[in-house]
Amino acid sequence: MMTRDGLVKFESFEDAALEENGLAVIGVFLKDTLVEFGSFDPSCLMPTCPDYWTYSGSLTTPPLSESVTWIIKKQPVEVDRDQLEQFRTLLFTSEGEKEKRMVDNFRPLQPLMNRTVRSSFRHDYVLNIQVKAKPTASEVTP
Repeated sequence: MMTRDGLVKFESFEDAALEENGLAVIGVFLKDTLVEFGSFDPSCLMPTCPDYWTYSGSLTTPPLSESVTWIIKKQPVEVDRDQLEQFRTLLFTSEGEKEKRMVDNFRPLQPLMNRTVRSSFRHDYVLNIQVKAKPTASEVTP
């Protein structure tokens, strides 16, 4: 696997998945709509808006390695059902490996576990998703 400056950092996906910050994933929200298109071009999945959130996390499928820098784009991309079906035919395997389709590679929402989520844009609110203990009877005021 190459870095953006052309250097080989890891020999394989498996090697990168074992290292902290070995992988980067760009997540894009898809909005179902009617859109005309000619052929499928994955670059159309990149929103024109540069805003995103980022955090250190894990793979969404086993072995769930804590090796991913997640980049989640803020703006959804509009796609139609045909485009989504084309996307589902993509593979995420290397040449010579058994083919694996890029489907069902998600898992339910997970707790933040003290992760810091950063944004590339300014916002006037703080999102705090920590579960707070219910107040005891002595803490409740009538």
